[in-house]
Amino acid sequence: MPATRILVVDDHPIVRLGIRQMLSADASLSICGEAESASDALRLARSAKADLAIVDLSLGQGSGLELIKALHAELPQLPVLVLSMHDEALFAERVLRAGARGYIMKHEAIAGLIGAIRQVMSGRIYVSERMAQRLLERLGSNQELAGGRLGNLTDRELEVFQLIGRGLGTAAIAVELEISIKTVETYRSNIKTKLELKDAADLIRYAVSWTEER
Repeated sequence: MPATRILVVDDHPIVRLGIRQMLSADASLSICGEAESASDALRLARSAKADLAIVDLSLGQGSGLELIKALHAELPQLPVLVLSMHDEALFAERVLRAGARGYIMKHEAIAGLIGAIRQVMSGRIYVSERMAQRLLERLGSNQELAGGRLGNLTDRELEVFQLIGRGLGTAAIAVELEISIKTVETYRSNIKTKLELKDAADLIRYAVSWTEER
């Protein structure tokens, strides 16, 4: 059987190196391309004939979530496995809704990445056991998934909130997400309303505090 061809999308070279080293031990897996931005990833996905894409949510340019949606729309046959440092409880369901087939956190990758790849390539969805249990509990009780007030934010609002927490201003967020300053201001206003925050200072304090806890 030919090796499974994998496209790796992550803006940190050291992470891409680590993935290469992990996969090099398995002759049935090979990396057919690497990208650090959403635009490069989409371009490579069209030409590299990958069997699977491993995608981080935080990219140097563009949005990981928007990339997943674009890949799913343009290349629906290409399964996507998200490998991220972000909290699975908050993001796993979002990436599955966007079209991904699995979610694994980076601190679990050494022991679990190859298993996650095999599960996704077999046509199944991969999440951790605790996340699978949460999803099942939600289906059983018809309640919102855990995530606190942040669970009320849309995907874009959550991305903007994270960037605020990283210290980026409105103009920098607009560049990072490739949207207009006015659009960012609208997201900021919506976030304040949904999180019941009084003003911009409260929003920054809350976002920074949340980010530092991660």
